[in-house]
Amino acid sequence: MKRQGLTIIDAHIHFPYGASPGGERPKPEIAAYSKERNRRMDLEWDFPEREPWGAQSLEETADRWYEEAVRHDLEKVIFVTGGGNETLAKAVKRHPDRFTGLAHHPIWEPGVLDEYRRAVEDYGLVGYKVLGPRVPISFDDPSLIPLWEYAAEHRLPFLIHFGILGHAGGVVSGPNMSPLVIANVAKAYPEIPFIIPHFGCSYMHDLLQLAWAVPNVYVDTSGSNQWMRWLPYPMDLETAFRKYYELLGPEHIVFGSDSSWFSRGFSHRYLQDQVRACRHLNFKQEDMELIFGGNARRLFRLGPAGETSRPDEVPAELEDWR
Repeated sequence: MKRQGLTIIDAHIHFPYGASPGGERPKPEIAAYSKERNRRMDLEWDFPEREPWGAQSLEETADRWYEEAVRHDLEKVIFVTGGGNETLAKAVKRHPDRFTGLAHHPIWEPGVLDEYRRAVEDYGLVGYKVLGPRVPISFDDPSLIPLWEYAAEHRLPFLIHFGILGHAGGVVSGPNMSPLVIANVAKAYPEIPFIIPHFGCSYMHDLLQLAWAVPNVYVDTSGSNQWMRWLPYPMDLETAFRKYYELLGPEHIVFGSDSSWFSRGFSHRYLQDQVRACRHLNFKQEDMELIFGGNARRLFRLGPAGETSRPDEVPAELEDWR
């Protein structure tokens, strides 16, 4: 994107190692339906054949993603998941000039704050990724207050997926589907940047209402955003960008691709489509620089060369991964 005058930071990539996302194994009929819809998606986007998740070693996977980052001139990639915090930290330490990552352990389990401290202070991770529909407790649960207080003290971003989850056969209902469920927390802790991915993932109305109420809500643009096809009214990339640009401003939009698996690697097609949408809308160059890199650099406190501004001491158990 150099000829576009844009420095790209991808704030939403899954490191394809360890347990793959997905949850419980579906019944055969649902699995067949999902497989067929995935096949159609691959044809629609002209995706290559998918390699098995985690087919290579951690080192090989990290090196391969590093090559992708260099080839596509990504200043930084932020891995939002990666087989557990320690595993992801090892991948990040292999290429810290291009990589950083988020904690992603279950938010509802005992010891959540201790693990988050370890992820941030020992492993050098720079935020937290949560799948809202998989959280079995309320975000207002008193057990989470120490976690929110720690994140607020250190101004650590929370990236929380709301809305439909997974491909066909995935999650479409539950108590934590809508971004509005974090309204009380977002009001109580305005120091925490809450980033909601995939333009709200079928919950645009709720996300816009939430952003009306609090200033610390951001939207990320990641993925194919095919959920737009399942809305009962017309929606496309340009409409989504325009609505968030008008109501939140360019400072609250963060680029992501939702890339993960090989052999596709970085989904350059998603980046191209989003840049084209912004160009069609005649966004100012300085606003696009914020959307495609500047906002992620600010929120995750990345230095000008993509290095984190947070102290980066390597714990003994990760020393051999330098």
